[in-house]
Amino acid sequence: MRKHYLTNKQRDTLSVVIKCFIGLLFISPLFVGLVFSFVPDAELFKLPTFEVIRKTSSFDNYRTLIQSLPVFGYLRTSLIDCVLVITVQVVFSSLAAYSFAFFDFKGKNFLFTLVLIGMMVPAQVITITNFLTVRRLGLLNTYLGLAVINFAGGKSLFLFRQYYKTLPREMHEAAIVDGCGDMKYLFQFVMPLAVPSIASVAIMVFIEEYNAYLWPILVARKPNMYTIQVGINQLIRPDLLPTYGKLLAFAVISLVIPVLAFVIGEDYLISGMTEGSVKG
Repeated sequence: MRKHYLTNKQRDTLSVVIKCFIGLLFISPLFVGLVFSFVPDAELFKLPTFEVIRKTSSFDNYRTLIQSLPVFGYLRTSLIDCVLVITVQVVFSSLAAYSFAFFDFKGKNFLFTLVLIGMMVPAQVITITNFLTVRRLGLLNTYLGLAVINFAGGKSLFLFRQYYKTLPREMHEAAIVDGCGDMKYLFQFVMPLAVPSIASVAIMVFIEEYNAYLWPILVARKPNMYTIQVGINQLIRPDLLPTYGKLLAFAVISLVIPVLAFVIGEDYLISGMTEGSVKG
């Protein structure tokens, strides 16, 4: 019996079709949520058909949402929080990673092991301690209070250290001999070369900070300090029926910025996580 084998072109086509199908399965909930965000609540409770969706779709959910809640104020707070955390964490992690990569000092390996252990500790374990400290410092309802607990990050330090160790030590030694100090070498030579790693860390930190809920709801006590994740909770009240249309509209608005950040920085995210992966 004659056997039939797929050609390389047929295998490639089949691979693309399967990947597209899997991708559509993953994004289908987002697509359904986007479509339903334009449908009135009265129709959503009845699981609308395509014909109903076509006839009743409008921007009323978005218009009512923006009129009833300061959505863009929540977005502003989230973005300020993210910018603060990303900026400080990149600087702090770069300085710490530089010392681990280029300096030899007593207890270096032990300290780096502590950093790795710290990455394994769930953030919820130290939430109460952090909250008591922030309250004692008078940082409740402030941008600094929202951001301060994430100013240092083990993952970003680890990624920077791994990349810095791929750079030739001879280049560092030559720069020092020529009179270039360590700070100048870091900011003028090392960090420009580490742009993919910096972008990767920035995207990861942005997504984590933007999606944070527990810490912002503890620190932000006033509506003008609510982040986007705390703000969406204002639509869920036990004394009112759920307004699914406005909830979906809020979810769509909140997804726009992180999706754009991921699409723009996807290549940086992948390259930043793989560069330096073979260096111990």
